[in-house]
Amino acid sequence: MIAVLKRDASREDKDQVIEVIRGENFEVHPIQGVEKTVVGVLGDPARKSNLKEKLETMGAVERVVLISDPYKLTSWNFKQEKTVIDLGDGVKVGGDQLTVMAGPCSVENREQIIETAKIVKAGGAQILRGGAFKPRTSPYSFQGLGEEGLKLMAEAREETGLKIVTELMDIEHIDVVCKYTDIIQIGARNMQNYSLLKEIGKLDKPVMLKRGMAATIKEWLLAAEYVMNNGNHDVILCERGVRTFGEETRNTMDLSSIPLVQQLSHLPVIADPSHGTGRWELVIPVARAAVAVGADGVMVEVHPDPQNALSDGPQSLKPKNYHLMMDEIKAINNSLHSFESRERKIAYA
Repeated sequence: MIAVLKRDASREDKDQVIEVIRGENFEVHPIQGVEKTVVGVLGDPARKSNLKEKLETMGAVERVVLISDPYKLTSWNFKQEKTVIDLGDGVKVGGDQLTVMAGPCSVENREQIIETAKIVKAGGAQILRGGAFKPRTSPYSFQGLGEEGLKLMAEAREETGLKIVTELMDIEHIDVVCKYTDIIQIGARNMQNYSLLKEIGKLDKPVMLKRGMAATIKEWLLAAEYVMNNGNHDVILCERGVRTFGEETRNTMDLSSIPLVQQLSHLPVIADPSHGTGRWELVIPVARAAVAVGADGVMVEVHPDPQNALSDGPQSLKPKNYHLMMDEIKAINNSLHSFESRERKIAYA
């Protein structure tokens, strides 16, 4: 349920509404919009009718709307403006600017991550991706450098000014990952690790939530609800393909999920064509397609020497191909913003 306050509602009015909601033992999620304040209400559906009646009698409340969707905080019903996550220094996710996250699958050594950071910075990316803790299918594969890898990424940030996104695998690493990163990545394997989602929901740090290997859109959005319900509303959704019967690609990239989720949710959505395809030669065309269907950004793997990469070399772009991709997706994004397409009218009508 949401309570929409009147345009002229004061801070005291807002506090009074929140006090009434909490007095009925419901959770409160206030959102300050450009023109109006919306107060999200979560709790026992059986008792909402009584609270609804109380709120409707308050002079500061314009209207009260019951939300039937299973996902509450992620929906347009809760927030009528698209979420834009500000990382500082002019870097935003979800606005008119196309956001690009690029870098190696794993941080291997100082030379590799510094060189790659300079490459992706020169191409126009704003965020450096790289794994320090790596969830690998085989226990014998490279597992990452741990905190040393995070320190090397922080050094790369100092040299280039890029923001950092890296994966958090478990609760015990929260403090060390938060110390170095700008965005916490939750990988596909952990999308439904609800204990972990609850803990990162208590943090004041943006979260990028990758879609699970076989997750439905509903499950994906409900995973985001776990984070937001614990107080952290800075959530980015990442489509990275789903597991199907196909063996020719690593996953099947579900491009249709991007405009669909944008119709359902105010959260920014980016695409990861590297994990979505598992083949470097498919990354550029799928990145183009993702931007064309309205993705707020892309996340790709780039490595100066993919043949000798310790992980995911076959899906990593060489510097030359990365620069080619950047030129092409920028051109597509500029075209989208030059003309108001029919698809965008439908999505935000």
